[in-house]
Amino acid sequence: MRESNEDALGLAQQDDMACFVMSDGAGGHQGGEVAARTVLEAVLDKFLGESAFGTRALLSYVEHAVAVVAEVRKTEARLRDMSATVATVLLDLSNRRAVWAHLGDTRIYLFRQGRLRCVTHDHSVAQQLVDAGFAQADQLRGHPHRSLLFAAVGAEGGTPVAVSEEVHQLEDGDAFLLCTDGFWEWLLEPDMERTLSSTGSSDDWLAAMSAIADANAQASDKARDNHSVYAIRLHARAGA
Repeated sequence: MRESNEDALGLAQQDDMACFVMSDGAGGHQGGEVAARTVLEAVLDKFLGESAFGTRALLSYVEHAVAVVAEVRKTEARLRDMSATVATVLLDLSNRRAVWAHLGDTRIYLFRQGRLRCVTHDHSVAQQLVDAGFAQADQLRGHPHRSLLFAAVGAEGGTPVAVSEEVHQLEDGDAFLLCTDGFWEWLLEPDMERTLSSTGSSDDWLAAMSAIADANAQASDKARDNHSVYAIRLHARAGA
């Protein structure tokens, strides 16, 4: 949708674990692309080198990315303003467990029995205004300060990486959605639930959601950001 793609996404598997990562970069000419790619590669490299499951392990992967981005910003003048969001889910496939972490406004949704169970809390100025009661939750997607972040990898500030408070035991039918703001900004949560309930695979769910988001974007005069999404569904063991 734009001249440069400042989103990056990827996954890695090691034994019975899988690590999904998504990042949305910012920071001037090519800075966003470099930041997002750096975050992605740093998290996955750390995971592959020291694969373990748990909140502490996942936090170490993201903190490694924070350190790598800080070093690049310090050594390359043209990239000194780069930053990026990060959202990552770590799955223990054999024991059906999950943990996740994020910085910024790239979101992680968890659905159970077709219903939204939880979603990460955006590190954005608009979300702060909603939390403080100065804006309504349904105004967040169109708020003029929606894209202003107060926390991201590479951004100044003391906001810690947000990590899921516990290890989540997964059930058949559970689904995750990782997506950048260019996706969730154009799709309401009830549409996510409805399309999840009416489809049987990750591909079909993603296609149904994308059709709605695309139609909403085309009907608007507002520019759409790059958009990336992972749709992950947990099937019964026999079909996993």
